[in-house]
Amino acid sequence: MRPAGRAEHGTGGRKEHTTVVLRPGDRGETVKLLQQRLHKHGYYYGKLNGVYDEQTKFGVWALQKHRHLRPQGAVGPEVWRAFDRPVRMKPLVPSGEPDRVEINLRYQLLVVYRHRRPALVSHISTGAKVSYCHNGHCGNAITPPGDFHVTSRAPGWTEGPLGTMYDSLYFNGGIAMHGSTKVPLRPASHGCVRVPLSTSKRLYDMVDVGEPVYVREK
Repeated sequence: MRPAGRAEHGTGGRKEHTTVVLRPGDRGETVKLLQQRLHKHGYYYGKLNGVYDEQTKFGVWALQKHRHLRPQGAVGPEVWRAFDRPVRMKPLVPSGEPDRVEINLRYQLLVVYRHRRPALVSHISTGAKVSYCHNGHCGNAITPPGDFHVTSRAPGWTEGPLGTMYDSLYFNGGIAMHGSTKVPLRPASHGCVRVPLSTSKRLYDMVDVGEPVYVREK
């Protein structure tokens, strides 16, 4: 019998996977099934390789936040059931443009809408709300709420005064949505919106200059 709480290797029956608890580091067909379902629902854009790595964990966190579940690495029955239930989180700006980006500072969640329907949902890390001084640059680490538009794009890795960014989408002066190797559960940035690397590539492909960006605290 397979030890409780670990992914099976080489199996993946439709009934069995609903009772399996997956955790970061697990491997197998059930992990691949999880990745496939996360991708289908717009939460994950990494490899479908059956390895529960960090990017997969970020996709799990996105689903859990979007479905009002506590974000954690463990994937149990409530996560599997969530795939088949309606989304519980309402749009931040129901009257906004049909194609838009919404950034939820409270839940640390980014949602791209296409034709008023969620097309990409990502775990994020925004401004830490602390004062900082880094490489001679001082300020307050805040991601301000408001209505904005994407003003410019910077592909690939770029080096700024506060660190490196990947596939950056600027929407408020020097504040951008961008890929990062560090996207913790807590707000931790200098003000930008950090996005998991695998998801940032898809976000960059979807969002162009002029796209509305709505940032809200609630």
